[in-house]
Amino acid sequence: MNDQLVLASASPRRRELLQQIGLNFQVIPSLAEEQILTGETPEEHVVRLSLDKASEVANREKILGRWFIGSDTIVLCDNQILGKPRDNEHAGEMLKQLSGREHRVLSGYAVIDRHTGEQRSEAVSTKVWFRQLTEGEITGYIATGEPADKAGAYAIQGLGICFVARIEGSYTNVVGLPLCKLTLAMKELGVPLLI
Repeated sequence: MNDQLVLASASPRRRELLQQIGLNFQVIPSLAEEQILTGETPEEHVVRLSLDKASEVANREKILGRWFIGSDTIVLCDNQILGKPRDNEHAGEMLKQLSGREHRVLSGYAVIDRHTGEQRSEAVSTKVWFRQLTEGEITGYIATGEPADKAGAYAIQGLGICFVARIEGSYTNVVGLPLCKLTLAMKELGVPLLI
């Protein structure tokens, strides 16, 4: 276990992505509030929340660690932020809105070096196209429980991949962490990586 690297997120998908690239790290979920501020762009929103999450954990006195990673992911359709669905009915509304159309997935990331005070943060955008969905497919997908805690009510790394006709941009960004950009930021801050 690398006590120096901390993922400030409870997301199992983010944990799996960091494990996929051979990192050892602690998982300490952030308690930062997730709210939308009037007047901020979607890009500003995900970067601010990513920084808030990383900072909240980094500022806890009893937490060991040097580098803290925060992230936030949203789905954007019709200039509307689609977060996690409130319930099954809300999930159905989101999936109908995405059906047969293009949307954008925005993930913000932040890396804070507690020793130097340096930080890196950015919003990364990926375009995703859904094929046309039937009522039965939407109902069946919701019944699996997969949409419950996912931005936009779908998981590209799960059954939701069946709805994705194509993507333009980073796949891992849609899952929840833009690994290509994140690892470059981590290298700039001196985080030891395998490659």
